Amino acid sequence: MELTLGIPALLFPAISLTMLAYNARYLAIAALIRQLHQKFEETGSKSVGLQVKKLQKRLTIIKNMQATAIFSFLLAVITMSLIYVQLTFWANLVFGISLLALMISLILSFIEVQLSTKALEIQLKNMEN
Repeated sequence: MELTLGIPALLFPAISLTMLAYNARYLAIAALIRQLHQKFEETGSKSVGLQVKKLQKRLTIIKNMQATAIFSFLLAVITMSLIYVQLTFWANLVFGISLLALMISLILSFIEVQLSTKALEIQLKNMEN
């Protein structure tokens, strides 16, 4: 299969939408951390402090999700440049790395969603008791 300019261009909308979703998750968690931090300052509750630490871990994962998605986007642009100057071998290699970076970003997203779901399950169990 021959790599054309249109193939890496297909990643542009996908990566852009992914970045919007990642940014929304980041903003929601950042707001929650600010609220919990204020609550921790007022109460000194250890459970609130633990929640903030877990949210910090999720924030780190989201930062890495965003970084790998941006890296994937950048490599897709480089791929298009390499196709344009007819460096086919390098274009294929860089595009493969771009796809790998996008997969890593999606795997990190999956892990973050699992952590988020686990945290919600713990809160729901606390409400039941």
